[in-house]
Amino acid sequence: MTRYRIDPLPAPLDPALLAKLEQVETATLGHVRLTGFANRAIQALDNQQAVRAGVAVTLALPPMCSTLMHYAVSKIRPGDMLVVDRLGDDRHACLGGAVARAAKQAGAVGVVIDGPVTDINEILDEGLPVWCRGASSLTTRRLNLGGTFNRPIACGNAPVLPGDVVLADASGVVFLPADEAKEEADAGIARQGRVARTMARLKNGERLGDITGVINQINEAIGANADTETKTS
Repeated sequence: MTRYRIDPLPAPLDPALLAKLEQVETATLGHVRLTGFANRAIQALDNQQAVRAGVAVTLALPPMCSTLMHYAVSKIRPGDMLVVDRLGDDRHACLGGAVARAAKQAGAVGVVIDGPVTDINEILDEGLPVWCRGASSLTTRRLNLGGTFNRPIACGNAPVLPGDVVLADASGVVFLPADEAKEEADAGIARQGRVARTMARLKNGERLGDITGVINQINEAIGANADTETKTS
């Protein structure tokens, strides 16, 4: 049995849809979705990272081995987001300066790794958006141990299928089924418009509790409780 399970690349998404998704912050989805969020320990290397959206190209790497990583960055296309399952290994960095350059030159939107990276300054200099679990000086080797490419994986405790949409920014990473992406983009942009109006009202001196209606809601609850206590005393 082969040590490698390699499937075809997923279908690309409409660049216009990806551009629309990049108008939506991950925290906007965090107000309405309950699933698809990577563990919050997976964070952007750049704490000012803007929103990036891409098609999930999935990779599962055995501990200590980066052979398939070199294969993957040689296959990805513009618009792809490489998502890497480290299969529980939190010690070995599978991405450094050279791999980051290869991924960037291939047109990768970014890389999400459920584990550490190395050469952080070089990665930042390359301009490749990366989300990971921090840094490690201990690196993988090309040990030819196998792995999977474009097969189902888990990343940050979230299931990821090849072809899913990856939305990531300075607040975290979200994985969306491709058939939900347009609806989420439209709803997210509308929600952010409402938030912008709330921010303007706050700037003009209104209280948040008045804008959201919770002051009246709580006052009514307190009044109802007081009426009940009066009637029963």
